[in-house]
Amino acid sequence: MVIEDEPHISKLVKVILEKAGFDVLQAFVGREGLEMAKKEIPNLIILDVMMPSMDGFEVARRLAQMKETKHIPIIMLSSAAQFKHKMMGIESGAVDYITKPFDNDELIAKVEEYVK
Repeated sequence: MVIEDEPHISKLVKVILEKAGFDVLQAFVGREGLEMAKKEIPNLIILDVMMPSMDGFEVARRLAQMKETKHIPIIMLSSAAQFKHKMMGIESGAVDYITKPFDNDELIAKVEEYVK
C-alpha cells in the first residue's frame, strides 16, 4: 500500500512495484490511508512524510496503535533527507526510510526485504 499525496509519485511507486510483481493499493491522504489499512490489512505500507492535514509521522503513530495494523511494516518515503527526519520516522514506527528521489531497485529491494 502507498500513502502519498502527490499523484505522480504515487503512480510511479505503484507502477514500479507492480512491474516487480506486487499488488498495490493507493491512498492520497493520511486519514484515507488509515481507514484503508485497517480494512485491507496490507503486507507493507510506503508512507509519505509531508502530507496535508496529517503528516506521515502521525499516520505511522496511529497505525502502530491500532491492533489491526500495528504489525504492518512501514517504509517512510520523503524528500526530507535530514538525519532528524529519519530518526523521527523510525521513532514513529517505521522500519525504514527512503529519500526522494529514490532508486527503483532500492525501493523494490526494501519492499522485498520486509514483505518476506
